[in-house]
Amino acid sequence: MRRRLLLGSITAGIAVMSAPAVHAAERAPFTAPAFAAAQAAGRPILIEVTAPWCPTCRAQRPHVDAVAADPRLREGVLFTVDFDSQKDVLRQLQVRSQSTLIAFRGAEERGRATGITDPEAIRALLLRAL
Repeated sequence: MRRRLLLGSITAGIAVMSAPAVHAAERAPFTAPAFAAAQAAGRPILIEVTAPWCPTCRAQRPHVDAVAADPRLREGVLFTVDFDSQKDVLRQLQVRSQSTLIAFRGAEERGRATGITDPEAIRALLLRAL
């Protein structure tokens, strides 16, 4: 029993020590209640509409992750929407294509783009959520 406690403590300590100092925007699958709660709280919201087969989505992902890790977005939420299975969400957000990125601040949409892969363009778009 003591050995398990000791191993658990060591593992937890390593996890805490290896955790990044900067809190990234929280990544979550899109759900209507979570989106509404983030909007009501006035949080920065980034929405990434993606498909596993989409090369543009794959090219966008590291740049979206880099922006989401920006310390200014530590209170933000990054929602992912699956283009193939969340058609109701696509209608709600008026999205017609995968690789669409949308920036919100609370209920206000602050920017939207489809198919961009330039890191600076992605950064500029997503930082509009601030």
